[in-house]
Amino acid sequence: MSESVLHSHVRQIRYLIFLKDVLVLALTCFGGPQVHLVMFLERFVQKRRYITEAELLELQALCQVLPGPTSTQTITALGFKIGGPTLAYLTVLVWSLPAVIVMTLAALGISYLQQHHISLSFMRFVEPMAIGFLAYGGYSIGSKVIHNQLHWIILGISALVSYIFPSPYMTPIVVILGGVITSFQYQRLQKLDKTPIRIEWANFFLWLGVLIAAALLGKITNWLPIRLFENFYRNGSLVFGGGQVLNPMLYTEFVEFKQWLSEQEFLTGMALAQIVPGPVFSIASYIGALSMRNDGVFGQLIGSTAASFGIFLPGTFLIFFVYRFWNELKKYRGVRASLEGLNAASVGLTIAAVIRMFMATATTSTGIFSILLTICLLYFTKTPPYMIVFGGILLGILL
Repeated sequence: MSESVLHSHVRQIRYLIFLKDVLVLALTCFGGPQVHLVMFLERFVQKRRYITEAELLELQALCQVLPGPTSTQTITALGFKIGGPTLAYLTVLVWSLPAVIVMTLAALGISYLQQHHISLSFMRFVEPMAIGFLAYGGYSIGSKVIHNQLHWIILGISALVSYIFPSPYMTPIVVILGGVITSFQYQRLQKLDKTPIRIEWANFFLWLGVLIAAALLGKITNWLPIRLFENFYRNGSLVFGGGQVLNPMLYTEFVEFKQWLSEQEFLTGMALAQIVPGPVFSIASYIGALSMRNDGVFGQLIGSTAASFGIFLPGTFLIFFVYRFWNELKKYRGVRASLEGLNAASVGLTIAAVIRMFMATATTSTGIFSILLTICLLYFTKTPPYMIVFGGILLGILL
């Protein structure tokens, strides 16, 4: 056996071991990006030594400032670093598929219960809990990204505008304007030695081309699967801050604007996403499936598939694009300053959604109790979210 063939076999075995590690994490990673990072460090750095701790933390930081699912982009970038684009795409598939399957089955189960007129009252504690998770998530993000008066102003205006105009078309305007405003404060940041930026545009044009093509096809054909793909692709291209920010955007679009899901169905999905390992963005599969419930089980599977590809693809394209020149780009003060406004506006979107959901849901003592109890458990005890949800389901069954 030649040396090149031997190296090829060794490389393939290494890739298979890496994908097995990704699958293990996809089945065991509960919680958001912060919890995922701890498990990534344990398996990828300490156990396998695919990467150093400093390199993984830098990847995580890069993905936090890009739109899209942070944990998914981090693990995808690691796959790209180890084995290039092919391994990276396989990584996204292996990492997201278990959660996508579970959330799709959850949507099918909800549809089955509704069709057979079986009450969902056992979820009555869980549905308002989702608002508690969202409120605590907004608080957690805000405590990290709101540092001065300008940030508070951007947060307040973003929340007010989003509350008054609950339209999905308002979201990108609010987020982008927040970034533009703080970019003008670049002078206070430390200057870094710049090097020429060499940009490979292929993945950017791929991301933009898919965005435009999906929007045009959705408009021309009005076919629901394409519209679902376009809706989630657009949201996945604009969301900064992970699931805590994505959920209010999806609530605005699919509950308030399009009314494809009821508030109860959406909140149930939000809560269920807390007990499913892997990416929180898998809620897209649930929404996609329920949006096509009138087309039967096969239609729901198509809806789930379209939504899943829509939510995960843009973040993948963008991490492929930015990863290659991030070291040079982050040295520009205007770029770093704009991230502050993006984050502040994202928190404002979350606050607006929490207020709208609270006013619609907290009409009973059960709803108010569930929301407040969830926030207190998260803040004072650090109880894992999936334990809180399981407790809520158990309470609904027993009481």
